Amino acid sequence: MEAILMKTWFITGATGGLATSVMRKLLENGDRVAATTRHAGALADLKAQYGDQLWESTMNLKDEQDVLLVVDQAFAELGTIDVLLNNAGYGLYGTVEGISAKQTEDVFAVNLFGSLNTARAFLPHFRKQGHGQIVQIASMAGQYSTQAMGMYSASKWAVEAAFEAMAQEVASFNIQTTIVEPGGIRTNFVGGNGAFGEDIKAYEGTQVDQITRQIKGDIPGVDVADLIKMIAGDPDKMAQQIIERVEAGHGPLRMTLGSDAYNKIHAALAERLEALEAQKDLAYKTDAADYQG
Repeated sequence: MEAILMKTWFITGATGGLATSVMRKLLENGDRVAATTRHAGALADLKAQYGDQLWESTMNLKDEQDVLLVVDQAFAELGTIDVLLNNAGYGLYGTVEGISAKQTEDVFAVNLFGSLNTARAFLPHFRKQGHGQIVQIASMAGQYSTQAMGMYSASKWAVEAAFEAMAQEVASFNIQTTIVEPGGIRTNFVGGNGAFGEDIKAYEGTQVDQITRQIKGDIPGVDVADLIKMIAGDPDKMAQQIIERVEAGHGPLRMTLGSDAYNKIHAALAERLEALEAQKDLAYKTDAADYQG
């Protein structure tokens, strides 16, 4: 039987949620993990258990120079890093009107610019070593938008667009890219742990107000145990599928995880395609007479 070669993963936002499940499975499997967090000592228990198998550092995703320094240090100390898992994310919910310019800046700074800062820091190293894999955590919300999630979805749509283009640009360097689109995950990222915009009185009692309250976990008559059952995604099962995709080394650009993600993305794409087909004649009528496309 052919031996499975151990890999070195670099994981951003490595405290809590999906990242914790991925990291624990990797360490248990004997892989090496370089993990970054916002606060020093956040992984002390895992460090005590796994020692040098776990490399850790703080990293400010919003600071491009800090990202470059940490990534360069990781490669200098570890030699080879096979996989970048861009996991760090920022949840932001509420009406588009109620979300401030500063909050909008913050959600893009983490979800889009932080992911791009890290990917850009990795690409020269991946090219030099002749291989690499980028696993970019996006969201089912990167394929549709709905009330109370407008600005969060906007940041994830931008992630999808940027990394779809990057995947094509870096493929010739033997750098593979996977965009992961999870649905709801049973982690502390839900149930009021995100950031929320201002509650504008005019929206009180409307559908967007009800959705926002649900995201906060404010559902009268529903306790936490019942709320958890309304979330589809098992973080351990999702982590296993991500690891298996990396081990396989190939697959579709996008990886949808969770039945809720599949159903919502399918419905959104079908609706958009139907609307597009209905406008085909209109689109063609606006072509220039000498267009030769």
